[in-house]
Amino acid sequence: MSTFKTDTTPESGTDDARSFDTQRAEADRQKASQAARSNASSTLDRDSGTETPSLKLAKEYLSLGGRRRSKIDDNITTVRQWEEDPPAAERFWKERVETLSNDQRKQVEDFLPTINSP
Repeated sequence: MSTFKTDTTPESGTDDARSFDTQRAEADRQKASQAARSNASSTLDRDSGTETPSLKLAKEYLSLGGRRRSKIDDNITTVRQWEEDPPAAERFWKERVETLSNDQRKQVEDFLPTINSP
């Protein structure tokens, strides 16, 4: 019995097709994750002369090891936190972000990494 590899997509509904879809989805997730990391890195490395106060606060929070993530659904932003922040980040969030008006806090939250993409 010989095994060979083809460049054709397996027939829909077969185990091979499901495996192929899973592999493609994983490759797409990895590509999206790399793009997100690259975008976040370039945002954090940009010249601070053009940063908004909200972006500065978000960057400072993240630089302190902040772990909160934003969730955007139907243009409504909420913040999720699965892991505790380091003490400095937690203190910064409570003192500098939670004390902002709702509109200003939302602007900071919009700059947090999102759970909507890997």
